[in-house]
Amino acid sequence: MRPPTAFTHPVVVVGSALVGAAFALPLAYVVWRNVTEGGDLGAELTSARTLEPLIRSLVLAVATALATSVIGTTLAWLTIRTDIPVRRLWQVLAPLPLVFPSFVGAAALLASLAPGGLLDELLSPLGVNELPRVEGFVGATLVLTLFTYPYVYLPVAARLRGLPPSLEESARVLGRGPWSTFRTIVLPQILDPIRAGAVLVFLYALSDFGAVALMRYDTLTRSIYANYQGLRLSRAFTLALILALLAIVVAATERRIGAPVDGGRAGRPPNEVALGRWRWPAVLVVFTVVANALIGPVAALTHWAGRGIVRDEDPWGRLGDEMGQLVSPAITTILLGLATAAIAVAVLLPVAWLTRRWRSPFTSVINALVVAGFALPGLAIALSVVFWSLKSPLSGLLYQSWPVLVFAYVVHFGAQALRTGQVAVDGVPNRISEAGATLGASRFRRLLTLELPLMTPGLLAGGGLVLLSTMKELPATLLARPIGAETLATEVWGAWEEGFLTEVGLSALLLLALSGILTWFLIVRRADAFD
Repeated sequence: MRPPTAFTHPVVVVGSALVGAAFALPLAYVVWRNVTEGGDLGAELTSARTLEPLIRSLVLAVATALATSVIGTTLAWLTIRTDIPVRRLWQVLAPLPLVFPSFVGAAALLASLAPGGLLDELLSPLGVNELPRVEGFVGATLVLTLFTYPYVYLPVAARLRGLPPSLEESARVLGRGPWSTFRTIVLPQILDPIRAGAVLVFLYALSDFGAVALMRYDTLTRSIYANYQGLRLSRAFTLALILALLAIVVAATERRIGAPVDGGRAGRPPNEVALGRWRWPAVLVVFTVVANALIGPVAALTHWAGRGIVRDEDPWGRLGDEMGQLVSPAITTILLGLATAAIAVAVLLPVAWLTRRWRSPFTSVINALVVAGFALPGLAIALSVVFWSLKSPLSGLLYQSWPVLVFAYVVHFGAQALRTGQVAVDGVPNRISEAGATLGASRFRRLLTLELPLMTPGLLAGGGLVLLSTMKELPATLLARPIGAETLATEVWGAWEEGFLTEVGLSALLLLALSGILTWFLIVRRADAFD
């Protein structure tokens, strides 16, 4: 065990314990509902009506995690470490699919393939009269992969920026080729961020409802929602408990796999690999992913919005009215996202340091509680925070208030800040802090002047993930928001339920535009400063 530092001070340990307890509140509520309403966990686990959707959920989560690991790592390496043409453009576009709510992405895919959809209109003149129907496992896996690979791309890209080029240079001097150098030198250094991103993707796929519902793939979340809608609350919360316990098992198992690699930090920009004749095939790979994850959905949304606007008697007036109604939801969305991201990073950075520098059963429990919040359905988290706020002596101030809503967001998406924060901590060589201590720098000064600058790209990536996830969150927002408050996600959902495809397209496009701008300023542009 490492010697105590400021981050293993009793105050920090107690503070981390309180953070873990706060993240445990939704799980405690789910357990409480099972105890008070007599849910039979054992019977549910052995019943076919639970095992079948549970197995489907696991298969979907594993397939999505594997696919995103390959795609996210490939795109990160190509856009960060090679001479691929227009690399800066790909760095901006690659993270953007994360801003799409899963149900919007699934709806865009289905609408594009439907009769009268965008692809149908484009391909009909070419003699293609029937398009394939993508749904079920294949459709759900495709949609979730396209819109979650940035969970892997962002932390891997942040780590690739910080790898010291001396390791690769030594390998090349010894006669190793580019592929051998990547496999033996680079890959071991980025395995932890790959695993960190894959775990987030696994848990996201495990708890997703929108995409699987539209793709008609019966998973555990669909069963939870169906039982909740049917007022079978006992079974709904029992299934939610199974989902949470599964997330805890995944988190505990993941922490036992491998150890962080102390690969140091680049003192100068990393080496750029010349692709040679593979430059344009590499462009084709990146373009194919971006086209399917970003360009295609944007085209479908534009098709919806444009068709409704153009058919109006006063198209410009209609466009002005529609956009004017979205100003308030857009401001609310941005402020909520920024507040949640800042709080999540600030609260979970000490926890990230503690869990990486002081591995123990205590830190494993805290890690598992934070990660479990990400796997719990947003509906269960929203219900739990509403319950606790109603039972609080300050219920008049807390019930359906902004602080409670932000708390729900932090609990639901805090795992993203924790995992990327842990990767950022792993990228800080211990010898740097030890050298600062030798020179007489205090622990706080070493944190501010040496360690935080090195961790900034990873922390920005984590904050960006929380920001983007908050901006598109739906279930928690619907239940815990103040009365009358709207976000762009709720605007999209409301318009979709009412069948107003023009409003769906405009709201989603505005959400994408705002998220793209914030991604540039908070992740891509700032991270480049540390290359």
